Amino acid sequence: MNETHASSLKADPLSAAQAVAAGIDFAELQLGPLGLFWNEYRPADGACRIWHWRDGKAHCLTPDGFSVRSRVYEYGGGSFCLSGDGVLFVNEADQQLYHQSLGDPRPLALTSGERRYGDLHFATGLVLAVEEQANQHRLVSIGLADRQRRVLAEGADFYAAPILSPDQKRLAWIEWSRPHQPWTATRLMLAERNDAGWGEPVCVAGHGAEESIQQPRFDASNRLYCLTDRGGYWQPWGENAGVLRPLAAAEADHAPAPWQLGGCTWLPIDEATYLASWTEAGFGRLGLCRGGATEDFTGTYSRFRSLALDEQFIYAIAASPTSPSAVIAIERQSHDTTVLAGGIAPLSAEQISRPQTLRYPVASSEAHGFFYPAMGANPKPPLVVFIHGGPTSACYPIFDPRIQYWTQRGFAVADLNYRGSSGYGRAYRQALHLNWGVVDVEDACAVVAYLEEQGLVDGRCAFIRGGSAGGYTTLCALAFRNVFRGGASLYGVSDPVALGRATHKFEGDYLDWLIGDPHVDAERYRARTPLLHADQIHAPMIFFQGELDAVVVPQQTRDMVKALQDNGVPVEAHYYPEERHGFRKAANQAHALEHEWLFYRKVLDGAL
Repeated sequence: MNETHASSLKADPLSAAQAVAAGIDFAELQLGPLGLFWNEYRPADGACRIWHWRDGKAHCLTPDGFSVRSRVYEYGGGSFCLSGDGVLFVNEADQQLYHQSLGDPRPLALTSGERRYGDLHFATGLVLAVEEQANQHRLVSIGLADRQRRVLAEGADFYAAPILSPDQKRLAWIEWSRPHQPWTATRLMLAERNDAGWGEPVCVAGHGAEESIQQPRFDASNRLYCLTDRGGYWQPWGENAGVLRPLAAAEADHAPAPWQLGGCTWLPIDEATYLASWTEAGFGRLGLCRGGATEDFTGTYSRFRSLALDEQFIYAIAASPTSPSAVIAIERQSHDTTVLAGGIAPLSAEQISRPQTLRYPVASSEAHGFFYPAMGANPKPPLVVFIHGGPTSACYPIFDPRIQYWTQRGFAVADLNYRGSSGYGRAYRQALHLNWGVVDVEDACAVVAYLEEQGLVDGRCAFIRGGSAGGYTTLCALAFRNVFRGGASLYGVSDPVALGRATHKFEGDYLDWLIGDPHVDAERYRARTPLLHADQIHAPMIFFQGELDAVVVPQQTRDMVKALQDNGVPVEAHYYPEERHGFRKAANQAHALEHEWLFYRKVLDGAL
């Protein structure tokens, strides 16, 4: 190994275990008369627990033996809501609804059986939920007192975001039908209450040209609002004289792709005022918008989720380039920010590599992402290209201890929002249509050349890594291009046809949108299946796979590993018996992170 790279790979105080331990995360802020609540994930045991902010302190409500996590559509979300006297939640182990009063720490089951629940909303003694049973989905209500279950809507393939107006007379929700995904085409539905119950639902938006609608809301006057991308970005629209009309808004996405249920990135207050987060150059903004004027509450943060507000404070789950996810309260008059709960960065400010906006040319277009310089004196360090999953998802310019783990060891990192990612408008998101395995690979390869031209990295020492769909891009890049020295696939797709046969309903038609019909476009599939082109992969590879993965089944990884071994390619594989699609146990996350780094070091050392 040459001296330049040797100096960049010295051991650093930030161990893999420390990096993983810093990955505490939060979800689903809920604000009500009883105060502020949130769901908190801690890597130490992989569990999710509800916490309650009261008396100036955070108190854990979820007792041992419970974990608050939905698996509806496999990706879950909306796993708890507030009731009149406590919380209602989905227990991870059995996917049933439980009620927990603040006066009694023992959760009581409301449901039983083979159904799963998510996207919970409570009103007037009823919990509204998306229900999943044997691949059938519907909206239901369940009485808190009598446990009586009633079907509110069924017949569509998928449902999300049930919500009641303050006067309880209007029920809105999102639905969509196959072959669409929630980020391609959905419908906003509305039912009005009458003497006999709920009237016939009316499609308010999404019945004409394709548009993706999410996060329906009512204001205090029972007017209906939503986010729709019919103008090119997910922006707020509101009911005016019975018609949805755009509100004054930044020309930017005001939400990510709705892979999970229960998202909240905006809140209407009245017909001219709303609280929202949106993105500019990939960085999140937070503002209170009034008729075209915006009061900026962004501060030092760069991503905002799960918004809530009262007369005195704005609440959010936020993160910045130098601080991990936290629950924050922003005083509305002074803009002073208080961290109510949050992880602590295991590095000093001087040790943290800060994200720089990437916007680079590719083909006849451009791609986006973030560049994290290597820490240390090496002027042209090795590079790791991060490919996010989804693939219709996104990465964000926030403190990610995994990225800092690499930069502390002398690697630069390019965290890509390749074409097809969310956060840059509908046209950018749609660029992946029939082009998966092509445009994402082009963008991953182009960033290496771009950064080398800028004198920021050594393009001869570039690695690529990704999980799930990001693993597919990784494998395609190594099979069809000669750019990277090595790569890592974490539960990555190696055989799209096999994935299509085994995948779940939520993504049952996704591959048709990404690549094409597997029968009509069989040749295109063959051309983009890494497993069939394993003989073209010559760079060393490392694989990580959960044995309980129901999205990318373990056999896919085993087949790919064997094909490479048969071809004499240096390959290493690690399997985790208790992990699913995405690792949750701290020890396994740390093991994967450290062994990936050790593998790359062996490649640079010439030991492989």
